Amino acid sequence: MPLVWALALWLAAAQAPGWEPAAGRIEEETQGQLLAIRRVFVDRLGGGETAAQMRDMIISSLQSSKLFVITEDAERADAFLRGSAEDLVFTDTYSSSDSLNARASVGAGSNPDRAASDRRSRSAAITVGEQEATRIAERKHEATAAVRLVSKEGDVLWSTTQHSLGAKFRAASADVAEKIARQLLKDYESAKKRRKL
Repeated sequence: MPLVWALALWLAAAQAPGWEPAAGRIEEETQGQLLAIRRVFVDRLGGGETAAQMRDMIISSLQSSKLFVITEDAERADAFLRGSAEDLVFTDTYSSSDSLNARASVGAGSNPDRAASDRRSRSAAITVGEQEATRIAERKHEATAAVRLVSKEGDVLWSTTQHSLGAKFRAASADVAEKIARQLLKDYESAKKRRKL
């Protein structure tokens, strides 16, 4: 019975004007903080040796989006972009093998009890074989970055993980940086629209 009373109270509160579930309030607060950001400092990224280069590409992509002022002075920043990135070079190898074989055999035997002139033995054999092997080695890049936008108070306001094997006219690292900027711009615009409703 206490469960029924708790459910009834919750439903009554949910119908009260201005009531909103906790998840909705948190999302609204986070979106408000995201929209208030003016300056962003892109922190050093964790990861391998290529993380510094990825950081530079992310800075360039964010600067091109004109969403925030990108600052090199952490003291002046409203938020920090942190995370990790990696650009790996690997060789993808494909191997295949095809073969075709055919055999034919004809034979005749002899009877040892017959006379020597009557003993006959015939035999024929044909063997045909063909084999083809193919090996292709292709050098590839794979870039991955997981980044988050953090307020001065330490709240995570936005995050994304992006991955690329390279685009038609862009290397994998540059493609990941571009995807991060595009995703941030898209989520920022979406938060702006929700705020107006």
